[in-house]
Amino acid sequence: MKGIIKLTVVLMLILFAVPAIAGNTDTPVVDKKQENQEQRIEQGIASGELTKKEAVRLEREQAKIEKEEKAFKADGVLTKQERGKLHHDLNKSSRHIYKEKHDGRHRR
Repeated sequence: MKGIIKLTVVLMLILFAVPAIAGNTDTPVVDKKQENQEQRIEQGIASGELTKKEAVRLEREQAKIEKEEKAFKADGVLTKQERGKLHHDLNKSSRHIYKEKHDGRHRR
């Protein structure tokens, strides 16, 4: 009987420990950055600050980052390095959005 209880306790510990060890694929900060950048691009289109060519290029860059995020999450684990790469790519993209919106070229 004691053996069954010990086995049950060990199995319960393993059951609850595996998800914690496996990692987490939630990315609320990344998702918020992506949403914000998409809104900035849309605002730039609406205001004429972005030319059609600039908007297409920026939207492609966002799509590439989303595809990368999906690939990183495909195995069920998002490592610290993968999360860092996403943040790096989003920060770089944010700079591109700023530069394109403030370069003096406007949609006609």
